[in-house]
Order: sequence, then C-alpha cells, then structure tokens
Amino acid sequence: MDGIPGPDEFRAEARRWLKGVAPARPAREEWGSGDDSVAVFENWTEAEERVRTDRMRDWERTRYDQGWGALSWPEEYGGRELPAHYEQLYRSEESSFGVPRRTEIFPVTQQLVAPAVRIWGTEEQKRRWLRPMLRTDELACQLFSETGAGSDLAAVRTRAARDGDGWVLNGHKIWTSGARVATWGVAVCRTDPQVPKHAGITVFLVRMDAPGVTVRPIRQMTGGSSFNEVYLDDVFVPDTDRLGPAGEGWRVTLTVLASERLDSGGLGLDNAERALDLARHLPRLLTGGERHQAADLFVRTLVQRLTGLRVTSALAAGREPGAEASVGKLHATATMRATTDLVQQLLGPRLAADTGEWGTFAWTEHLLGAPGYRIAGGSDEIQRNILAERVLGLPKEPKGGAR
Repeated sequence: MDGIPGPDEFRAEARRWLKGVAPARPAREEWGSGDDSVAVFENWTEAEERVRTDRMRDWERTRYDQGWGALSWPEEYGGRELPAHYEQLYRSEESSFGVPRRTEIFPVTQQLVAPAVRIWGTEEQKRRWLRPMLRTDELACQLFSETGAGSDLAAVRTRAARDGDGWVLNGHKIWTSGARVATWGVAVCRTDPQVPKHAGITVFLVRMDAPGVTVRPIRQMTGGSSFNEVYLDDVFVPDTDRLGPAGEGWRVTLTVLASERLDSGGLGLDNAERALDLARHLPRLLTGGERHQAADLFVRTLVQRLTGLRVTSALAAGREPGAEASVGKLHATATMRATTDLVQQLLGPRLAADTGEWGTFAWTEHLLGAPGYRIAGGSDEIQRNILAERVLGLPKEPKGGAR
C-alpha cells in the first residue's frame, strides 16, 4: 500500500481536480429544476445517441489522460494501481459536478469487456485493445442474447465456422445496447455443435462496421429504441480477434457476465436517491407506511453499495470473479423494485398523468424500464440457481423441473 493515498486524501485530491475541469452541480436542495429524467433505458434517436456518446467520450478521455481513469489498472494500461474501491470514491466526488452522464456502452466497455480481455486476451490483444477501450477511443457492445437463448446463454445458435486464418459468423443477436455506436461486438458463438453445449462455444470480437453486420433498433414500450438486434451474415473474423481458446468460450462468457453483475452494484442507485428526495420534498406528511418504505429503500442503497465493494476486487486483480456478483445483481433489481414501489405510493395518480409537473410523469420511464433488469445480465432465477449450486452446493434441477 506504499504510495497509495488514504481515502480522505484521495477524495480531496479528486475534488481539487474536478473543480479545475468541471462546473459544480447545483445543490440537491434545488428540487424541482433541471432534468427530471429517471429513465432506465433512454429514448434517444440514433443521432441523439451519437451526440451523447461523443460528449461522454470526450470526458472519459480527459479523465484517462489526466490520471483519473482506469484507477485500479496497472500503469502499463494508463492506470494508477489503486484499490478497486477507489473508483467508487472517485464517482462519489464526481457526482457533485456537472459532467456528462454515462450511457451503458461505457461501463460495458470499461468494466465488462476490458477486464475480460485482460484475463483472456493474448499479449498482443492486450496491447491492441486495452488502452483504447479504457480511454474509450474504441467502444464495445455485447452480442450475447438470442431469441432462443436468453437466460440459457449456453444454448446460442450463432455459428462460427473455421475458414483459413479466420472464422465466418452467421446468426442473429438481440437486446444489444449501444450497437449503433460501438466499434466492437463481443460475440458468443457455437463452434462445435457435436459436443455438450457448454463445451462448443467460442468468443470473438467482431468489428461492428464489418461487411455482413446489420444493426436494427428495437422499439420498446417506453417509446424509445435503446436496444438493437444484430444480424451476422457471413461475417469474416480473423483468428487474431478470437478471445480465449476455441471451445473455452463459456468460461470467457462467464467472466463478462460476472463483470456485468459486478457492475450492477451501482445499478439504479441514482434513481433510488431521487425517490428518497421525492419523499423529502413531498408537499404533505408521509404516512407511516410510506416512512417505512422510504427507510427500507435507504437501507437497501447502503447494502447495495457495500455489496458492490465486496466483489470489485476480483476483476481488478485479474481473477475470475465468484458467485458473489450474483448477490449484487439480485440486490440491485430488488432495490429498483423498491424504488418503483415507493414512488407509486408517493405519487399515486400523478405518476400516470402527463401534466408537465416536474418529477411526476417522468417516473413512468422507471416504472416501465426497471423490470427489464430482472432479465438483463442473467435473470433473477438464474442468479438464484448460481448461488444454490455454487455456494450452497445443491444439485442441479433435472430437466423439465422434475424433483
């Protein structure tokens, strides 16, 4: 720990730096002004998504170039080799400043894909991908889910067939966030249909502008198109863009999924805090039940942060994370449900009426979007199975649900 600043010293240093590069955010007491969005999935057009992405990319490059990005990473990748939880310390300071709000493609690139490359990539791949991803010069999306293989990701049918010094990919992926702005897509493909399904999978990084890659937005019930479906039609991928050994893709996939669940440690916390602010500023006294709900949500946010801190160290140290990430994912989705429940109780019919009143109808975006995270990154049922099998040592349930 020699040379590592203490947490208080680090936060003070971060505040000094942020004051020199970003405006202070208006105090929280200024309730009722500014952006009241609490959307879980944004409703941007492709043009809006590109503008927001470029704005965020400029900020991430500033952070990285001045030593405030990739904090826990080794110096060779532009990091400072600080303890993993210092990223949370930094984020808590950054929240007081008017910086662009991160869209999903950024944590996917920096906190899901880059750690997987660090664990599974060749030395050449690490040199080629890690710095550009951590600096966000190149962004990556996940080409995981398929219409017939969502929660059972090992059942993917997208094929990758050997072709000389590369592979030819054919298939269809769905629910891909950031596909319109990503440079790379991390594709989970079946390379050997003759072996058990977990053993016949290989992972590739696919150029999203490669011939044969088609991105089509999916209209969601909020009205926007945050997600996309991606078609892969005879897409050639050089073997140098294969991540991990052929046939070992399931282990690579688990690394990314665990990172996704790890990243869930902060999922929904901003909106939970906004709901608590709503309770504080409600123009009437809270009922006993509402006070209980608000207190419960406050405690949940504290537990969620602590859970996230417990599981960050594995990936930062370059290790495959354990099942603890599933606990964080389950807790995060429960926090989102508790947030919705509290807001529904506080606003009542005002939640459903678009009167233009600040901080009321905007919550419909959260109400409609939050349930999606019970599926994203592995459904709640999958997380419970992981914990039952890997932590409690229970046998797998027979096919068909027989007991």
